Amino acid sequence: MNTMLIGNRYDTGESVEVAITDGTISGIQSCAESDPTLAMIAPGFVDLQINGYGGQEFNDLELSVDDVRRVSVQMDADGVTNYLPTLTSQSYEMMHHAFSVMHEALCTDVDVQRRVVGFHMEGPYMSAEDGPRGAHPVQHMRPPQWDEFCRLQEAAGGNIRILTMSPEYDGSADFISKVTNSGVLVSIGHTSANSDQIKTAVDAGARMSTHLGNGAHRQIRRHPNYLWDQLADDRLVASLIVDGHHLPAEVVKVFMRCKGVDGAVLVSDITGMAGMPPGLYENNSIGGVEVLEDGRLVVPGQRQLLAGASLPIGVGIAKIMEYAGLSLKDAVEMASTRPAALIDIECGALQIGAPADLCMFTLHDRILEVQSTINGGEIVFQR
Repeated sequence: MNTMLIGNRYDTGESVEVAITDGTISGIQSCAESDPTLAMIAPGFVDLQINGYGGQEFNDLELSVDDVRRVSVQMDADGVTNYLPTLTSQSYEMMHHAFSVMHEALCTDVDVQRRVVGFHMEGPYMSAEDGPRGAHPVQHMRPPQWDEFCRLQEAAGGNIRILTMSPEYDGSADFISKVTNSGVLVSIGHTSANSDQIKTAVDAGARMSTHLGNGAHRQIRRHPNYLWDQLADDRLVASLIVDGHHLPAEVVKVFMRCKGVDGAVLVSDITGMAGMPPGLYENNSIGGVEVLEDGRLVVPGQRQLLAGASLPIGVGIAKIMEYAGLSLKDAVEMASTRPAALIDIECGALQIGAPADLCMFTLHDRILEVQSTINGGEIVFQR
């Protein structure tokens, strides 16, 4: 199958023709004349943290292969060509069931296979304290258990690529070392760990901070604290939710000055309530959720405690350019090639021989709008 795309490169702005043959970029040629009205063409977005979409959570005792496929295909409209379905803290029974179904979907459904590149296990080995645990149910917070993790990884068919946990528990360093040696990226998140525990976790192999700045106490000591500790350690890559709700502009700017574009990635962290109209919903993994008029997801009855996100990763690209003064090139790569490198997968790139996993979008008035998504050389979404 041959395809030709015409657009402006996201990294140079040059107008180019991109030839695709059998799912791979076979040629890139400059256009005779530059056309600033063309859509930007960029690597497809790689989202390391998607909990669900359109009313469907992955945390669901009734999750089916069709559910996984439906959420996966819905990612096309957001320019996402690869992503990690994410399970949050729940009972062993629910997590085992969901991982089993996700693995079955990955083995049997072609549409899932071309989009899903592994799973993200966010919890349940995280802090039970109010604030750090965020919207994760307190009854499911527990210390890390190697045997349990191995059973869940078996149910997942070995596809768990990221484990988010808190290193505040006894034995965390040994557990992190085992998980890391098994080939899984360990990320620190939803934590009330002290400075020594953070350092020990990184020494043991932890390499990332999950949605840094969120899943934290509403008030913490000036210093030291777990935010400074993670910002200061250059061995930790920070994932950030830059949707205009989770982090103020000033915080994003400071975080980026600390980490730099090589030390941070964007995630959406969208939940099953993404795409739903305002109102109260009973969420089967974290309890009640309220969708506010501005799109924020909150614990019902107040407007401050967030219960996940609802905006796609493309919003983060536009916002981080606005908040931190990043170039389009750097912002796009924080949502594509850099997260792909973190989990060691090949993703789309504008070079001959790369997979034709691409996104074409416009960016006007600080709003990024996906025009088309190309997955494996096939146009899977077109506005």
